[in-house]
Amino acid sequence: MVYLGVDVGKAEFFCAMVDDGKWHRNSFPNTRKRFQRLSAWLRNRRVNELQACMEATGGFSEALAQYLVDCGFVVSIVNPFAIKAFSQSELSRTKTDKADAALIARYAAAMKPLAWVPPSRAERRLRQLVRRRHDLVSMSIQERNRLEAPASEAAQSSIEGSIDFLKAQVVEIDREIRDVIDGDPDLRRKRELLTSIPGFGSTSAAALLGELPRIDEMSSAKSLTALAGLCPQQRQSGTSLNSSRLTRLGRRSLRRLLYFPAVAARRANPRVKALADRMRLRGKTGMQIIVASMRKLLILAYGVLKSGRPFDPSWA
Repeated sequence: MVYLGVDVGKAEFFCAMVDDGKWHRNSFPNTRKRFQRLSAWLRNRRVNELQACMEATGGFSEALAQYLVDCGFVVSIVNPFAIKAFSQSELSRTKTDKADAALIARYAAAMKPLAWVPPSRAERRLRQLVRRRHDLVSMSIQERNRLEAPASEAAQSSIEGSIDFLKAQVVEIDREIRDVIDGDPDLRRKRELLTSIPGFGSTSAAALLGELPRIDEMSSAKSLTALAGLCPQQRQSGTSLNSSRLTRLGRRSLRRLLYFPAVAARRANPRVKALADRMRLRGKTGMQIIVASMRKLLILAYGVLKSGRPFDPSWA
């Protein structure tokens, strides 16, 4: 097997390939029209079986990953923290694009990461819309905060116009999100299962499916909560014992979208409410309770999607 490490940037990507101990390096423009240059480079080196590995960098990496999969190659997209940890294990001190590409190739050869499964067209569209909606809401909040500050009449009128425009854009995005989900039987079924859980509405269910459309294919609920960074991490060394805290390796976007559903679930979901009450009696802080509620809600989401059955409060 030939291993290809790819360090993806906005304008170009750097490749480092190790084949039977021999290294090959090159760089290419990061545009769909220029991906063929990479194919030609691989053909010239008679590469037939290849596992390409790259860090998760959103759209910049996934377009190239999709192209390589279409070419018949195995592709892995890994958490940047995993690459960083591997670099630290090698005591690596060099930080350049070329060095990073070689580092990723060594990681792939040593760790054999799982193959990436490309999302469907509807899943890609949903994720783009969900992330765009988050951006619009964030901009709207910023404008509302500016409206509270002293400003001239002209400035306030401009801000109010911007808020109205952003509100209309959110309404339009919500309509497109509904259309995408309604037009895909699998996504529609998953949305119905998620919204059966008190705490999840149509917006939060769509956001979760946009970030993780194939939750039910994960091996366990524990791996899902680890992906979201909702697993407690205990730190102990000798006689020193620090309090548990969340690992920083998970996806911040997942924790962000689970916050408000968890707040709602503390009131409306009997399973989450019981957990919150127990933690409150033990003297846990409000944020600790919220985080635990987020984790519980994510486990319930995994349960309904994995089983294909709506939420039942009597589940043990």
